[in-house]
Amino acid sequence: MPQLPLPPGSTLGILGGGQLGRMLSQAASRLGFDVVILDPQPDCPAARVSRAQITAPYDDPDALQALGRLCDVVTFEFENVPAASVETLAEAGALVAPGPTALAVAQDRVDEKTYLNAVGAVTADFAAVTTLDDLTKAIDRLGLPAVLKTRREGYDGKGQVWIRDAAEAEPAFDAIGRRPAVLEAAAVFQRELSVIAARGHDGVVAVYPLGENIHAGGVLKTTLAPAAVDAKTQARAVEIASAVLDGLDYVGVMGIELFDMGDGVLLVNEVAPRVHNTGHWTQDGCVCDQFEQHIRAIVGWPLGPTEAHARIEMTNLLGDEVDQWRALAAEPNARLHLYGKHEARAGRKMAHVNRVLGSL
Repeated sequence: MPQLPLPPGSTLGILGGGQLGRMLSQAASRLGFDVVILDPQPDCPAARVSRAQITAPYDDPDALQALGRLCDVVTFEFENVPAASVETLAEAGALVAPGPTALAVAQDRVDEKTYLNAVGAVTADFAAVTTLDDLTKAIDRLGLPAVLKTRREGYDGKGQVWIRDAAEAEPAFDAIGRRPAVLEAAAVFQRELSVIAARGHDGVVAVYPLGENIHAGGVLKTTLAPAAVDAKTQARAVEIASAVLDGLDYVGVMGIELFDMGDGVLLVNEVAPRVHNTGHWTQDGCVCDQFEQHIRAIVGWPLGPTEAHARIEMTNLLGDEVDQWRALAAEPNARLHLYGKHEARAGRKMAHVNRVLGSL
């Protein structure tokens, strides 16, 4: 294991070469680190701003060994990287942050919700579902409406379906391929919030102000941050983040999606063991954004400040919305972040724009 803190000139590995890996690599470069990407897609967005790419599947043992030899620390940009790959790197002596435990917990919605409730980060009521009979019993206990989600994988509204009438149970189960699932009771919340938090190797936790999220078609469209919340709500978010991170002995940045129930009561929707779309506002609203913060955490540097110096409206650009780049580049208070993806497919995250609404 390398000695921490890692000095500039060290090499970082990233499993995943999409936009999050790209922005992590750019942050690492600013701090003087070299980056190697492991991704099965040749010439992926992150590779084009990094020192090198290993083009191979995430579970390729030879590629993982090569990455471990080249890098002083390895991280990942999305939670569907096989947990076994992270375990392989760790067993081979590579420093991996976050560790395999956090990744494994986040990859299974039942395990995730069980863990969250165990550390006091309360979720909506839920039930594990393996068979149609399980689903029927879960509906009887939780009531309707409720949302059925696959236990593993699924994001941006994929792998889930709402059930509003008992007659919809079997078609809903068919719609997710009769895979192992979780049924979640509906949460009657005022709005969705999210908190971005980081934890270092030394156990120090740093938490950003809350953001307020607006979705369209199951995909995040806009985040406003810092959100207009009272001190009680922000304090509860910090408490939740600290409990979740400490319980996993977590190292790095995590995104935690929350349901605001009012009067300082927050339910956890889900966690993401990585930098998060709802934290993109920090790039133009904070001195140390979430990407630099993640790099600082995994290499053992002091965590950066999390106070906001501006109010930001972050908007995702999906598919051909990226063609608006000329007009957006002309807006005096807008900062455009393009991901370098070659094909603008419908619904695909191609870029985001941060609009500065005013200083704080």
